[in-house]
Order: sequence, then structure tokens, then C-alpha cells
Amino acid sequence: MKSAFWLIEALFILLPLCACGYYLLCLWGARQFLRRPVNSDFSFTPPISILKPLKGMDPEIYASLRSHCLQEYPEYEIIFGVSDANDPAIAWVELLQREFPEHSIQLIVCPEILGGNIKVSNLVQMAPHARYGHWLVNDSDIRVEADYLRRVIAPLRDAKVGLVTCLYRGVDGGTLGSHLEVLGISTDFCGGALAAVQMEGGVHFGLGSTLVFRRPDLQSVGGFAALVDYLADDYQLAQRLSQNGMEVYLSEVVVETFLPPYSWREFFDHQLRWVRNVRDLRGWGYLGAGITFGVPWALIGLAVAEGGWRAWSVFGLTLAMRVLMAWIVGTRVLKDREALRHFWLIPLRDCVALLVWLGGFVGSTVVWRGNRFRLSQGKLKPV
Repeated sequence: MKSAFWLIEALFILLPLCACGYYLLCLWGARQFLRRPVNSDFSFTPPISILKPLKGMDPEIYASLRSHCLQEYPEYEIIFGVSDANDPAIAWVELLQREFPEHSIQLIVCPEILGGNIKVSNLVQMAPHARYGHWLVNDSDIRVEADYLRRVIAPLRDAKVGLVTCLYRGVDGGTLGSHLEVLGISTDFCGGALAAVQMEGGVHFGLGSTLVFRRPDLQSVGGFAALVDYLADDYQLAQRLSQNGMEVYLSEVVVETFLPPYSWREFFDHQLRWVRNVRDLRGWGYLGAGITFGVPWALIGLAVAEGGWRAWSVFGLTLAMRVLMAWIVGTRVLKDREALRHFWLIPLRDCVALLVWLGGFVGSTVVWRGNRFRLSQGKLKPV
């Protein structure tokens, strides 16, 4: 019995120490990201078609959409798409058309449901209306700076680059669920993305915050139609372009996403949608993610050891490494001042994240934009 106790205590010392190794990898990824040569040549300015699928209302939606009309860029068009002719977002697009008559702003109603992913279904129907050979797709809740287009298109000057994507920071919706989501984005998710770049020897993912690519490259991997049933269409696009021999470039640009005032139910639905998709696509990688929850594992170790000095030492080291990683990624990489106000919630956020991770092993149903789907090999099946 005593030997079993020591084994359990050793496990909850080993797990936080493994997490510290992961935090070091995140810090190394952040260092490499920050030390890259910053592109200062923005003379590459081909005409761009911005494709923005919309559904319903997002927080600060008008200001976010409007930021795309304020670009310091020679020639671009914006194509908005909705699946419902009565979608409330249409009123904001019409307001943009009146405010910016000098811009090419189209609104396309996309009545056909071509697959489980309504956003991509809309993109399939919007694509024929795009005039230019370079396309940018980003989510409806993304807000950008005036030099955004110049900076994100620049890496496509290199013919080897097939996709440009961006990290993002969250703007708080004001509830505890939103606080935890902001922390998760700025102090965990983006750190994990930078660690993945180091582990995988390059960028092999895309983020819906920004996807910039050439029309022929998209067509070479089957176009939007090939992605219409996948939940993580951004990930699928990056994977297919990588498999086609093209590089994915993680831009130095960081954009903002505006979070709704999540209730606990909405927060957990959103988190479970993400983790179940990761588990469905990358089972072993999802299992390995268990070592990243250093603070909750160290807290369990404290309870198991009844506050022994070894457990306290491991907890102190783990918490210090976790906060250091959060600080560097959140403030240096993402320049997120919003998350700083909620750093004290990191232990709670990580404990909740552990529960969500465990919940991700059970079930395959996800909730997205109020609709329920079953996941199978990354694809959405209506329930």
C-alpha cells in the first residue's frame, strides 16, 4: 500500500515537471518568433479579394467590419456572404456600402447548404464573385489595423509560400467565461501554437483569424468545396497546402477577436467543440496534451502529499514557469494588455481546462452557432 502511495506521489511530481518542460518549449518558440527578421518591404501589393462569411451578430461587429474598409492598400474588394436573406448582419454591410461608396463591397446571399460547415458553404458560393487572384478569408469578429493587408500579403511574394496566417488576441466580453477564454487564447493556445512550430519544424496549421492565399493554390487542393464538411477548415487548408509542397507562414501581425459575454454553458460548449475536434483529428497528440496542465497536476500533488516540501517545491516551480510563459507570450508576442488584468485567474483557468480536456475524451457531439453536430474524422454530421 505504501509503495502505491509513493508511485502516485511520484506521478504528480513527474507530470508538473513535464509541464515545465513544455513551458520552456513555448518560451523557446516565442523567442524564435520574436527574433525572426521582420519584413519591412511592403511593395508587393497585388489586388486582393477579401471574403468574409457572416452569420448573425458578433460583439462590435460594425467596427470590426469597418476596419477592413480603412486599409492603406491600393486595390482590394470585400465580399460578404450570408446564408439567410434576413440575417441581421446584412444591415451593417449595407451601412458600410453607404459609408464607403468608393470601395467595391458586395453582399452575396448564399441559399444553398452544401455541407456541414455553413461558413465554407458560403465561401463556395462567394468565390465566383471574386475578381482577383489573391484572396484573404478571416472570421467576422476580427478587427485589424490599417496596414494589415500590406503586411499579411508580403510573404506571398515568395512562390514557395502558399498560405499566410496570424495569431490573435481576445477582447473580453465581460463575464467570467470570457475572462477565461481571453486567458486561454493569450496564455495557452498561442503558446501551444508557437511550441508546435518548434516540434513540427515549421508551420502546419492555419487560423481562422487570417488566411491569405492565391486562388490557383486553393484550386490545386480542391477549392473550398473540398473543405465544406470539416469543422476546422483552416487547419484542413493548411494541411493540404503543406502536403502539396507549399509553406505556411506565420505572420508577425496579431489581430483582435471580440468575445461575446459567454455564459458558463456557452463557454464549455465552445471549449468542448475545440478539444473534441483536436481529439478527432490528432488522437495521440490530444492524449499528449495532458502533460501541459502543470498547475492543476501540481495542486493534486499537493493534496496527495498532504503539503510535503517536495510537493510545495514542485508547485512553486510550476506556477512560476506557467506565469513566465503566460507573460512572455501574452505581452511580448501578442501585446495583450487585456489579459494582464486577469493573470490571477490562471490557476482557475488551467483547472477548468483540465476538466474540459478530460471531457473531450467522452462524446463526439459539438455545438456550433446554436446547431448540434456529430464529429467523425473532422467532419460535421448534423444531429
